[in-house]
Amino acid sequence: MKRLALRVLRGCGVFTLTRSLSADRARILMYHNFSDSDQADPNAVSVAAARGQLEYLRRHFCVVSLTHLAQQLRSGAPLARNTVVLTVDDGRRNFYQHFFPLLKEFQVPATFFVVSSFIRQEDWLWTDKVLWLAEQPVPADDLSPNRIEHFFEALNRLRPEVRNSRIESLARGMGVSIPKLPLPKYAPCSWSELREMVDSGWVEIGSHTVTHPILASLTDQEVGRELTMSRLEIEEGLSRKVESFCFPNGKQVDYRPHHLAQVRDAGYTSAVVTRFGMAGKASDVYELPRMGVSGKSDFLAFAKCVDGAEYYQQRVRQRFVAMPD
Repeated sequence: MKRLALRVLRGCGVFTLTRSLSADRARILMYHNFSDSDQADPNAVSVAAARGQLEYLRRHFCVVSLTHLAQQLRSGAPLARNTVVLTVDDGRRNFYQHFFPLLKEFQVPATFFVVSSFIRQEDWLWTDKVLWLAEQPVPADDLSPNRIEHFFEALNRLRPEVRNSRIESLARGMGVSIPKLPLPKYAPCSWSELREMVDSGWVEIGSHTVTHPILASLTDQEVGRELTMSRLEIEEGLSRKVESFCFPNGKQVDYRPHHLAQVRDAGYTSAVVTRFGMAGKASDVYELPRMGVSGKSDFLAFAKCVDGAEYYQQRVRQRFVAMPD
């Protein structure tokens, strides 16, 4: 029924209308994982789906880099109509394998936010360790499909050392050992692969911290270290300046308001979060909203999001919630 309703709305021109109404605002899309087919990983965007999305963007939108958008917002210059920015989080190699070739083919830019310790192969992402545990034959109850999001939320509130201990304890309780190196599905890009992408001119690299902590769980001194060291390590590895930052998890509860100033003081010129929305002239360049795209987003859901129908639907809901009884 939902898919039928979306088809009817799109067929009636609603998506075209909302795209026109929101043409002066930028959409920043957020990706995480890619796969070679729909069956490989339901949480990853397949090559076929990504190709369809880029074809749609090429027909209806103007795709620019995050650095370009931030410059436009800071200068107050009008944005190109229907501006879109592509961003990808974490630093996994499946971006290089599956999405980067499409960026070159379609000649569109993207920003790739990487966790520096992950790229340096010092450890793999703690979030992926949890997902790996959930894939085991007999996962813990906390990792069942209807509870894992709540488990992640609980982990996000913990200090990193407590969080890591909790994950290791969970693994022991399941009778498994977390591998020292990530499996191919969760593997990081290498420095040479990052340099190749940057040299192509279609990928810019941003920072996603050193260890992917939830900043609200750290002291301000620790936050400063995550911001400055990740930038230094990436710049050292690439011999390129790092301009942008991505807040880990990026929900409003995951960082404090003054962290925006810390990001600025650390030398970044922009930062993105995961709050749903569009960017416009009133947006803070250190708290730019994004729209998530996953393997669970079919083409109609993607079009509803990028064309602005989801944006206006949420605004209407918020107004109704805010209305007095």
